[in-house]
Amino acid sequence: MNQESKRLAIANWKKWGPYVSNRQWGTVREDYSANGDVWQSVTHEMARSKAWRWGEEGIGGISDEKQYLCFAPAFWNGKDRIIKENLFGLSNNEGNHGEDVKEQYYYLDSSPTHSYMKMLYKYPHNAFPYEELRAENRRRSRAEPEFDLIDTGIFNDNAYFDIFIEYAKSAQEDILIKITAHNRHEDTAPLTILPTIWFRNRWSWGYHEKHAQLSKKSGTTLEVWEKHLGRYYLYADRPATWLFTENESNPNRLYNAVEQKGYFKDGINDYIVNQKQDAVNPAQTGTKAAALYTLEIEGGQSATIQLRLSKDSLELPFIDFNEIFNERIFQTDEFYNELQADLEDQDQKNIQRQALAGLLWNKQFYDYNVRKWLKGDPTSPEPPYEHSNSRNVNWKHLNSADVISMPDKWEFPWFAAWDLAFHCVTFALVDAEFAKHQLLLLTKEWYMHPNGQLPAYEFNFDDTNPPVHAWAAWEVYKMDMKNNDGKGDLPFLESIFQKLLINFTWWVNRKDHAGTNVFGGGFLGLDNIGIFDRSMKLPSGMTIEQADGTSWMAMYALNMMHISLELALNNRVYEDMATKFFEHFLYIAGAIMNIMGPDDTGLWDEEDEFFYDELQLGDGRAVKLKLVSMVGLVPLFAVEVIKEETLKKLPQFAERMQWFLEHRPDLASLVSRWTETGSENKHLLSLLRGHRMKRILHRMLDTSEFLSDYGIRSLSKQYEEKPYVFNSSGEQFVVAYLPGESDSSMFGGNSNWRGPIWMPMNYLIVQSIKKFNDYFSEDFTVEYPTGSGNMLSLDEIADALSDRLIGIFTLDEKGRRACFGDNDLLQHDPHFKDYILFNEYFHGDTGRGLGAAHQTGWTALVANLIFERSSVGKKHMLSAEEMVG
Repeated sequence: MNQESKRLAIANWKKWGPYVSNRQWGTVREDYSANGDVWQSVTHEMARSKAWRWGEEGIGGISDEKQYLCFAPAFWNGKDRIIKENLFGLSNNEGNHGEDVKEQYYYLDSSPTHSYMKMLYKYPHNAFPYEELRAENRRRSRAEPEFDLIDTGIFNDNAYFDIFIEYAKSAQEDILIKITAHNRHEDTAPLTILPTIWFRNRWSWGYHEKHAQLSKKSGTTLEVWEKHLGRYYLYADRPATWLFTENESNPNRLYNAVEQKGYFKDGINDYIVNQKQDAVNPAQTGTKAAALYTLEIEGGQSATIQLRLSKDSLELPFIDFNEIFNERIFQTDEFYNELQADLEDQDQKNIQRQALAGLLWNKQFYDYNVRKWLKGDPTSPEPPYEHSNSRNVNWKHLNSADVISMPDKWEFPWFAAWDLAFHCVTFALVDAEFAKHQLLLLTKEWYMHPNGQLPAYEFNFDDTNPPVHAWAAWEVYKMDMKNNDGKGDLPFLESIFQKLLINFTWWVNRKDHAGTNVFGGGFLGLDNIGIFDRSMKLPSGMTIEQADGTSWMAMYALNMMHISLELALNNRVYEDMATKFFEHFLYIAGAIMNIMGPDDTGLWDEEDEFFYDELQLGDGRAVKLKLVSMVGLVPLFAVEVIKEETLKKLPQFAERMQWFLEHRPDLASLVSRWTETGSENKHLLSLLRGHRMKRILHRMLDTSEFLSDYGIRSLSKQYEEKPYVFNSSGEQFVVAYLPGESDSSMFGGNSNWRGPIWMPMNYLIVQSIKKFNDYFSEDFTVEYPTGSGNMLSLDEIADALSDRLIGIFTLDEKGRRACFGDNDLLQHDPHFKDYILFNEYFHGDTGRGLGAAHQTGWTALVANLIFERSSVGKKHMLSAEEMVG
């Protein structure tokens, strides 16, 4: 076992990590306004002066797991109007496609225990173009692309610094820090580096005393003390000018208060930029401090600052610095070399490792006590009445103070339930224990609602995300089992199953409006995919029966059934639960396929041979919303394969299942023929019989509809020339194929499900096709692409789709990456071309990265695809399936 794998088994090696957010301003938690406008209430302009209530932000920052103490570097090029201590971006109303970070940075490496981490921040020599970015994005319409920092041309003549921020742990509470700035220009340029340490402000809200202090011990050492952490020391490798202030809000700047004396959060900024000598504390104590290094870096050269944050009092803190750093880098390489043992393509190795680095860097300490937030704090002004009755009023039990995997710590610095499920499937490649912990966390009583609902995201915990938690739990269980020589973590599986029983019941009681096993659910994470906002309240008596909502629930039932079967192999009590979910799946299948709707056609349309949402008008009539979208592909996900040997081991389940199939032939006939075993005596449960599955694949694999060079589009390309039009009550709704950014403000306008390629949905498609292949075997072939005459097995099609998705990031025959689009600097410059951004979604025709630029949450699934395409990955998946029922 390699050293990093050994550390994963030792407590406290993840006590310190990259848990500092990239953005705290513009979040729900920091907003106490009457109207709930988070973007206007707490802005970027306020960020340098405001002590945050619920968390901290920085560039490449680290903290302990409860965020008592934080560290992050800040920079100044001598020209900016403020020091660079947080990442700049536009608010939702400033960007032509919603909120968006306007910086250039990359996550390059991280071991699972964060024993080694590396990121890159690109900082221009010239004044940062804050106003140009605001003005140009404000000028642009939704029909135009976003205007990013790189589009200003500020990097074109190499007048910038590549600043690498690295961390290496000598021990659990002994962290080495290296900041290396490379001047990419030919001329000498000034750079101020401010390694900054501070305490999260816990004392200003009326609950805690200020039991924390930083003080200067020598020209190279700070003494750090905090009640919970005890004593630490911050060592610098050379003498510095130490600047001290308090992590307190500046009322003079924020609120135009009568001049108040004191030392405030923005004191170091004012000292550096405005030469205000009295902005920092001459007594050299405080709750925020920075070492001041003013450098002149020659063209083409670099400068390095070294620090060490340690619990130990060290006489020679840097004597073993390089040795420890090199050792941790070697051990991180060793860890990933085992994961990539069979991967020969160096480019794919780089992509996979950066994807995993981004996932690991996007962990964040997330603090949110909804009851306290609604009520306000004892020492703060009482919030407006409207605030106390605004968001999340039904979630007063929610009390988070945990490290959670974020979708993107700038764009989405808050957890999202279904995003997190996908994150965990990738985390299982490198840290299955963390993956299991995250899945269990949202089912804890301080997250899950007493009625069983999982919290969606902080803007509206009441919203509904697709129920993929059980799927993720099952996937993580299987991956973990393979890594533990076939021993599954049954306590984890049983624990999460018990909690998901409550959640499943919530779905049945709340989202099955008529008790007919046809489910709504609202937008279900697919934002603007519908003809209209699927979360909006419809006129009295009208409901939308959603093909995807019902299919997600069919998938959920099968996931729960398979988990039950696995548990039943060790505890026969669970056989009854397996039976319950088997029968529930058949009831849902009956509803979606053949019981609801005019002429008993259900949500399947015989003429079009596709699934559609259905609008129930309230008077017995129903109208199919015949929009060919990803919604109609979701039924593919409801598929499970059961081995004959599993049924022999569980005779009670097998007997009850057979009785039900015999007595409800109307339901049994709707799904794949159970009595006909497939390859190796396997049974198939699916919403799709062979014919219907082939008809859906026929459309999905058609390049004029869903199939792109880079994966499966979210909307059929047929609507590019002829948009879909729906008329209702004198109002016309139009849906056109938009392969890039959205042209509407629906759900904030910063995402688009009307054409682009989304990694999580594509990943589920690939996995589902593999399951069908597991049953049908290699003899079952489908035309790929549609109309080509080329017949492939389902497994070959899954591989081909995986290759298209991986191809978003890999170098093509011309040395270009699709994800970089037409940007020549990104495509060819040696200091850009091999640094990968893992965007939120991708252009449906070109593969260019769009949306959030660092969403290595669910887009990190490309790491799984790369692993699964390797021969080691294929063996790993095969043996994992053989180990379970």
